[in-house]
Amino acid sequence: MKVTVVGAGAVGASCAEYIAMKNFAAEVVLVDIKEGFAEGKAMDLMQTASLNGFDTKITGSTNDYTKTAGSKVAVITSGIPRKPGMTREELIGINAGIVKEVTENILKHSPEAIIIVVSNPMDTMAYLVHKTSGLPKERIIGMGGALDSARFKYRLAEALECPISDVDGMVIAAHSDTGMLPLMSKATRNGVPVSEFLNEEKQNYVVEETKVGGATLTKLLGTSAWYAPGAAVSVLVQSILCDQKKMVPCSVMLDGEYGESDICLGVPCIIGKNGVEKIVDITLTDAEKEKFATAAKAVREVNGDLKF
Repeated sequence: MKVTVVGAGAVGASCAEYIAMKNFAAEVVLVDIKEGFAEGKAMDLMQTASLNGFDTKITGSTNDYTKTAGSKVAVITSGIPRKPGMTREELIGINAGIVKEVTENILKHSPEAIIIVVSNPMDTMAYLVHKTSGLPKERIIGMGGALDSARFKYRLAEALECPISDVDGMVIAAHSDTGMLPLMSKATRNGVPVSEFLNEEKQNYVVEETKVGGATLTKLLGTSAWYAPGAAVSVLVQSILCDQKKMVPCSVMLDGEYGESDICLGVPCIIGKNGVEKIVDITLTDAEKEKFATAAKAVREVNGDLKF
């Protein structure tokens, strides 16, 4: 099966690399507006194929979406970061225009594609795709919760001083520093609640470090992260193409679930060949419900800056 990744920058290239290395897709097409950039990234990645033992074909295209025709999944990573002096409304306006145009081009050639949104602000961009594409809601997935949950598990393993394979945890709500909701009440080490290993102070530390995970990396790197976002996308794409039905927190359109409607927020979902096959209803504490509602309010405010 074919997968398209729009945006051949660090995140997009990492998406293509991890998808190819897992060897479950027939072809990955990288698309970028910069002349020759996607072609160069594709060639560089293909020259690792014999070294890394994969047979997935990676091709590049300078804004030629005919090469993406027949894609089962399309990943949108394109957009610009916020620049000094730029208002939130200006950033959203620019990125919304990019995401809307990309979505139209994808669906023109792959009308059955499932779309994974990575572009920021991610919950709002996923909402935009819902409002402008006409796609059924199960075919639009915001990636954020998968990445945030991976960062949560990293911090849990660090605090527990244990292998990361020992821990499990989930982050829901918004893909933002203030709206993220790491579910410490559900976090476990080999099925045992982490509260039996970590005191409240350490639990709070893990939560706060998870919430600023993206900002921490941006400060260290001078740009946003790319390895973990690429890996998070690859998990979603594999669950779709291989019909794995993994439960992954994703930003999806809610229609009464978790007390919210007409908004995209991160909630646990079963991801299979049809995209979002089920939204999983989990029990939240009263404090978690309150934080989820607060996150929803903040996302609605950002959504208000959209102009369709």
